[in-house]
Amino acid sequence: MKEITEYRFPEDLHTMKESELTVLAEQIREFLLRRVSRTGGHLASNLGVVELSIALHRVFDSPKDRILWDVGHQSYVHKILTGRADEFDKLRQYNGISGFPKRGESEHDVYDSGHSSDSLSVAMGIAKARDLNNESFEVIDVIGDGAMTGGVAYEALNNGASMKAKVIIVLNDNQMSISPNVGGMTQHLGRIRVSTGYIEMKKKIQESLRGKGAFGEGIFKSLEKARDALKYTIFEKCIFENLGYKYYGPVDGHNISELTEFFEAAKSLDEPVVIHVVTKKGKGIKKIEDNSDIYHGIGPFNIENLRPLKKSEGISWSAVFGNYLTEMSGRDCRIAAVTAAMLSGTGLDSMKEKYPERTFDVGIAEQHATGFAAGLALQGMRPFVAVYSTFLQRAYDEIVMDVCLQNLPVVFCVDRAGNVGSDGETHNGQFDLSYLSHMPNMTVMAPSNDRELMDMMEYTLELNGPCAIRYPRGECPMWDAGKDEYLPIDGRCSVIREGGKVLLAAVGKAVHEAVKAGNILTENGIDCSVVNARFVKPLDEAGIIRAAEGKVLIVTMEDNVLCGGFGSMINSLFAGLKNSPEIINIGWPDEFIPAGNTEELMRKYGLDGESAAERIMEII
Repeated sequence: MKEITEYRFPEDLHTMKESELTVLAEQIREFLLRRVSRTGGHLASNLGVVELSIALHRVFDSPKDRILWDVGHQSYVHKILTGRADEFDKLRQYNGISGFPKRGESEHDVYDSGHSSDSLSVAMGIAKARDLNNESFEVIDVIGDGAMTGGVAYEALNNGASMKAKVIIVLNDNQMSISPNVGGMTQHLGRIRVSTGYIEMKKKIQESLRGKGAFGEGIFKSLEKARDALKYTIFEKCIFENLGYKYYGPVDGHNISELTEFFEAAKSLDEPVVIHVVTKKGKGIKKIEDNSDIYHGIGPFNIENLRPLKKSEGISWSAVFGNYLTEMSGRDCRIAAVTAAMLSGTGLDSMKEKYPERTFDVGIAEQHATGFAAGLALQGMRPFVAVYSTFLQRAYDEIVMDVCLQNLPVVFCVDRAGNVGSDGETHNGQFDLSYLSHMPNMTVMAPSNDRELMDMMEYTLELNGPCAIRYPRGECPMWDAGKDEYLPIDGRCSVIREGGKVLLAAVGKAVHEAVKAGNILTENGIDCSVVNARFVKPLDEAGIIRAAEGKVLIVTMEDNVLCGGFGSMINSLFAGLKNSPEIINIGWPDEFIPAGNTEELMRKYGLDGESAAERIMEII
C-alpha cells in the first residue's frame, strides 16, 4: 500500500477502485491525526470531509474545474489531494503552507478564504464570468450549514438562481460551525434530514422496476416526471427549490459511491444545483466526534490520548471576560451577552449556563448581532457583544449607524485582537484600534491585565455610550496586588515608570513589551518612562503630555497596524504642540501578516521589547 506522499494526486483518484478509495480515506484520517498532532490545526472539520473531498476530486477536474471552500479551514484534505501532503510538516507555520486555501500556494486554490458565508458570491461571480467569456468548466462551492446563518450567503442565493449561471453548491451539513448551529435554517435542514425516507423510497422503486427490463425503465421515467408531485405530497419543499435551485439530498457524506453518483448527476445538468451532504464532524475518531467543538481548532496534542501537549497554567483573556460578565450579570439584570457562533470561544459558557435567557448566540451573523444589540440597548438593556476582532470587521456599518449614531450603550468585547499567530492573514485582529477609533461617540480601551479588563467592563456601565474593549488571544497576565500600584479606570493613563529622556507609551498587550524594553534600556544606561495608555479614544491627552515633559523621544508601541492606530493618535496629539519631541511608532506595518508563531512574528517585525530597545539605542 502506498504512503500518502507517494500518490500522484489528483490524477490517481480518477483510476482508483472504490475499495481503494475506502482504504485511502482511512489513510488520510491517520495522516491528518499524525500531522495535526505535531502542528495543531483544524482537526474535527477536516476529518468530517474526507470522503466528500475524495469524491469531489474524483468527479471534477481541478484546477480546470474551480472548487471553492467557504471559510477554508476544512481544506486540509483538498490540499493532500492536490499534491501538498509532503508540506504538512510546516502546516500553519511561518513560510509553511496555510491552514486555509491560498492562491499563491497552489493553482488548485481558487481564492483566499478564511471568513464564513462569502464563497457563494465569489463562486457565482466566477460562473458568470465563465459564461460571458464562453469558457467551459464547472464551479463547485463547498459551504457548511453553519455558514448559512450568515446574511451574505442569502444575498448570493437570492441573486444566483435568477442569473442562471450554473454553480454546484455542496451544502456540507454537519450541524456545527464551532458551536452547535442555531436558527431557522438549522431547523429547516433538520426537517429535511429526517425526511430521507423519500430518497430511500425512490431507490427501492428504481431497483424493483429496473429488474423488469425496458418496460420497467419506461415506468420509472414516467414516475420521474411526476416526482415533485409525489415528493411534496409527503415532504416539505425545501428552501433551495423555492429559490429556483435543483435540489439533491440529503446524501450520505461518508459514502464515496453515493457522493460520486450525485456529483456526476449535477455535472450533467445545465442549471444551478444544491447537493445537501450530511457529514459527521470528527468522523472516524469517537472522542473527536463527541467533542467536535473542542477539536475544531487545537494546538499540538498527544496522539495516544488526544490531550494537548502544552497546557497553560494561567487563565485566558476570554475566560476572565466571561467569568466576570457572569458575575456582573448577577448584580445587574440589564446586562445581556450577544455572540456570533462563538459562545465557547469568547468565554460565554458560564454566562449561558447561569443566565440563558440573557445570553444570545445569533449564529455567524455579526451584522445582525450588532443591530440586535442596538435594539436591546434602545429598551434599556446593557448588551456586551463578544466577538473576535477579525469578524467584527464585518459589522462596520452597523457599529457606525445602529450604535454610534444613536449613541447607544453597547459594549464590544473584542477578543483575539492583534496578532493571532498560526491562523494567519484572515484571522489577525490588527485593524480594530484603527477602524473603531474614528467612530464618533465610541470609547476604545485596551487592558494589560485581568484587573484592568474587569474594571473597564464596570466602567462601561458609567459611560452610557458605545464602548470597545480589545484584548488578545491567550493567557491573561494577572495583576499582582503586592507588587503593582494600580490607578482606577477613569479615563486616565497609568504611569508605570518615570524618569529619563525617553517615553515609552504603549497600550494593551504591548505594555508588557514596553516594560521589557524599559528594563533593557536601563541596563544599558538609558533611563526612561513607561506609560500604559489604557485609553486609545479618548486619549488621556493631559496625562500623556505631562509624561512627555522634558523628553527628547517618544516611542509608541501597539499590537495593531500603524496606519490609524494608537501611534497615529499620539502623532496627532503632539503635531500641534511647540517643541514636541521626536516620535517613532512601533506596530504592524501596512500589510497582511502571514501565519506563524506570534513571538517569532513580533521579533521579525520589531514589535517585541528587545527589538524596541535596540531601535531606541540606535537612535539615542
